[in-house]
Amino acid sequence: MPREKLSYAQKQCVTAAGKLMQQTAMIHPGARIGVAVSGGMDSWVLLQVLKLRQRIVPFKFEIMALHVNPGFDPHNHAPLLPWLRANGVASHIEVTDHGPVAHSPANLRNSPCFYCAKLRRTRLFELCKQYGLTHLAFGHNADDLVTTFFMNLVQTGRVDGMSMKEAFFGGRLTVIRPMMLVEKPVIARAVKQWNLPVWTNPCPSAFDSRRSEMTAEVKELCKGNKFAKANIFNGLIRWQLGLTPSDQ
Repeated sequence: MPREKLSYAQKQCVTAAGKLMQQTAMIHPGARIGVAVSGGMDSWVLLQVLKLRQRIVPFKFEIMALHVNPGFDPHNHAPLLPWLRANGVASHIEVTDHGPVAHSPANLRNSPCFYCAKLRRTRLFELCKQYGLTHLAFGHNADDLVTTFFMNLVQTGRVDGMSMKEAFFGGRLTVIRPMMLVEKPVIARAVKQWNLPVWTNPCPSAFDSRRSEMTAEVKELCKGNKFAKANIFNGLIRWQLGLTPSDQ
């Protein structure tokens, strides 16, 4: 089967993910990776990239799409199904009530986004155990790393970024973020060029969260200096990779 010719943005995604996976020894022969698919462009490109990297990596690893629908629209994941069938990717898809519960009186202590994300993460961990998966992959990108760094600094006083590779449950599961070296605009171009069927998030808090506020604040901070965001990102990457043990 001939390999598709990739655009510059697509190559950036595939190459950058491969570079980070090699630098951090992110996966190993026989790895079974659950890919958290939300339906947004980041998780779609992650799924596409890991599918392509199966042809490149000199050992076998498996991928399985995991979609936990938050329950605002129980049918909006429909575009995922034809892609999975066409590409022969195993999956687990379920509809939950995480979103409505997070926005209900049952959740009075936490923000809806925090509580919904907590429920989703817990369920993803359960699915990884259920299917015997060794890794759980998220589509967080370079912009997410910068935003998370400032959120940690401003809200908790912690100088901390976002882990590219992190062990959980005594090493039985490893959370990975292969797209961390890729900036959002590159992902946006790649998702269009691959014609991936991104669907919108109907959550009422999708554009009214602390993360979206911090994203806007970082944009304002970098206003007038076209190198500012790239410099922040590059500094964080050097710092985090420098802290990554070579034997992990």
